[in-house]
Amino acid sequence: MAHGRAAGSLAGETIGILAGWGRYPAAVAEAVRRAGGRTAVLAIRGHADADLAALADVHGTVNVAEIGHAIAFFRRHGVVRATMAGKIHKAKLFAPGAWRSVLPDWTGLKTFWPHVVSRRRDNRDDSLLGAIASAFDSGGVRICPATEFAPELLASGGVFVGRPLSPTEEEDVAFGWQLAKELGRLDIGQTVVVRRRAPLALEAIEGTDECIRRAGRLCPSGGMVVVKVAKPQQDLRFDMPTIGVGTLESLAAARARVLAIEAGRTILIDHDRLADAATAAGITVASFFDAAGRPAADRPSRAA
Repeated sequence: MAHGRAAGSLAGETIGILAGWGRYPAAVAEAVRRAGGRTAVLAIRGHADADLAALADVHGTVNVAEIGHAIAFFRRHGVVRATMAGKIHKAKLFAPGAWRSVLPDWTGLKTFWPHVVSRRRDNRDDSLLGAIASAFDSGGVRICPATEFAPELLASGGVFVGRPLSPTEEEDVAFGWQLAKELGRLDIGQTVVVRRRAPLALEAIEGTDECIRRAGRLCPSGGMVVVKVAKPQQDLRFDMPTIGVGTLESLAAARARVLAIEAGRTILIDHDRLADAATAAGITVASFFDAAGRPAADRPSRAA
């Protein structure tokens, strides 16, 4: 479901992209340019791809906690609307010496300090990303869903590629969907890997790809069903489930057979390459809505 202005109506507006790892930031930048907009890409050091500079009308770099510098960059280039796209490898933040890449500027310190000192606040994704978005809003830059600028990236309902699901796979999808929604409600992760209604791996700080590969190590015979959903309380401005070719490569390495995602609330990057990768690996990718046509709240039903 798209939000705000339709694609094709940006008319020279400069859109800010706070870019993390992966193809997602590039896909958003490409969509902004197709819609007639300009791109101000701010790459997060140690995460964003250097090739992003070729898609930027203006380009800069920033450490992950330099929020004041990021706001100033966007304001300097006339940005009033920006989006966060791409993954932050949270596990890297706990590596030895990682503090050098997360030293905050003054605005970052004011944003994160309450989460450091208050026992009433936590450091889960929703809490930290919400605080960052509030800081940007206060600085005059509104954080928007990436789908406001690239609605064509949203998954629609039905089988995207592959064969129809077997009854056993449908049961695994329904079982994994309930677990994944609960995992998301707790703001821990969004991905669950199951086989024969047994949970093999649940995503936490390591991310989707490593969760899938861990399931492959635990179940080398393969045949798993991977379920990735939005959180019940999903803030569409950030952390939406995103599927790219790398996800398909992880599925293939684990010998998984099905990827079930949530229609209308999942980003698909590079549709043609995804379809080719899934076909080559014999993987079915299917999106589910609930019976009323809304994104499913707990368990999916087969799309018509």
